[in-house]
Amino acid sequence: MDVDKGFSQGHLEALQRYYGEKGTNYYGLIHKGVKFSQYVGVIQVGSLTIEVLPKTDGENQNYWRSLLIGMLRSVGSIKVDNAGSSQLKIRSNSILDLYFELYVSELEALIHRGLIKQYRRIEENTTALKGKLQFGRQLKHNLIHKERFFVNHQSYDGNHVFNQILYAALKLTGAVCNSPLLTSRIGALLLAFPEVDSIKVTEATFNRLCLDRKSEPYRESLNIARMLLLNYHPDISTGAHNVLALMFDMNVLWERFILASLRRYANDGNSVLGKIRKSFWKPENGSKASIEPDIVMEKDGQTLVLDTKWKVIKNNRPSDDDLKQMYVYANYYQSLHTALVYPATGNSSIKGNFYHEIDGTQGKPCSVIRIALPPEPVSIKKWQQEISEILVGV
Repeated sequence: MDVDKGFSQGHLEALQRYYGEKGTNYYGLIHKGVKFSQYVGVIQVGSLTIEVLPKTDGENQNYWRSLLIGMLRSVGSIKVDNAGSSQLKIRSNSILDLYFELYVSELEALIHRGLIKQYRRIEENTTALKGKLQFGRQLKHNLIHKERFFVNHQSYDGNHVFNQILYAALKLTGAVCNSPLLTSRIGALLLAFPEVDSIKVTEATFNRLCLDRKSEPYRESLNIARMLLLNYHPDISTGAHNVLALMFDMNVLWERFILASLRRYANDGNSVLGKIRKSFWKPENGSKASIEPDIVMEKDGQTLVLDTKWKVIKNNRPSDDDLKQMYVYANYYQSLHTALVYPATGNSSIKGNFYHEIDGTQGKPCSVIRIALPPEPVSIKKWQQEISEILVGV
C-alpha cells in the first residue's frame, strides 16, 4: 500500500463510514485501521490518495504500479489506443490520475468533434408564443400577466442525459483531482460545456442508456464516467473526506490478463475459448449448479483447461481445494491436460497426475505452472508473448 500523505483519524473514520454504508469487498475493518484484501487500485479520501498495489515491496512501488497499469491496459480496463487518449502526459503517475486524464482527453476529443444535440419537450412560462399554448396553465399562471405564455414546445439542444452524465463526472473530476497538470484542462472543459440540467446519476441511469450511431462516440467517456460517479461517496457529515474508490479484484485481473495474452499471441493451431459453463447438478426443486473454469482451450483437437490463481504457493503445492476443483474439470470437460497458473519470481512447471478413481493408477495430468513476473523496465507485450509460449507448450 502506498499512501501519499499522513493517514489521520479523519481518513480512518471516512473509510469506516464508507464500509458501513453497505460493506465492501475492497477492505475489512480492524482495530484502529483497515486491512486490504485481494483488491488493488486506488482510494482517494479527501486529499489523501491510497494506492493498493499487487504487492507492497517498499522500494518497488513504481515497478508494481507500472505492472498494474500495464495489466489493466492489456485487458481493456484502461483504453489508450483511441484518438482521444493518444497523447497522455501522466503515464507514470497514479492510477487515479491516469483515469482522470483519460476522461479529460475523451471529453476534449468529443467537444472538438462536437457534442450531439437531441430533441426534447419543454414546458415553460415565456414571453414568446411558440409550440402549443397550455390553456389550463395559462389561466392559472398568467391571468394577470397577459404578456406571458405558458407553452409546450420542442427544443433541439445539448441538454440531454448523455451530456448531463458527462458534465456530472467532469464536475466530480474537477472537485477531487489534485494534479496541477489537469486543473486548467478541466476548467477549460467546464467553460466549453453547454448548459445542462443537474441530475442524480445512479446505476439505473446508465442501464437505461441506449447508444445509437450518433451517440456511439460517447461510449468510452460514459464508461469512465460510470466508474467515477458510481464509486464516489461524498462525506455528508463534514464534507472534508469524500471517498472515491477505483479498485480491481486481482484474481479476476490475473485471469483476464492470462486470457488476453493467449488470445493475442497463441498461434493459429490453438483456439482460446475462455470460460465455458456446464451444469453438473440440479435439485428436485430449485436452480441447477454449474462449474466454469477460467480458460478452456482447444489444442490439436484436444481440450486444455487452465485455472488462474493470484497467490503465492509454497513448495509447488497447491491447496487441496484447488486440486479437487481441477479434478472435476479434468473429468467433466474430458480434457487432455489441466493446469493451475500462478505468478512467481521465476518460471517453473511441475507435472503431476490425478489417480484413477477405479484402480488407483496415475490418470489425467494436471500441472502447476508458475509464471515469472517481468523484469524492469516492464514490457507487457514481451511478458504476454512469454506467457502464451509457456501455456501453449503445456
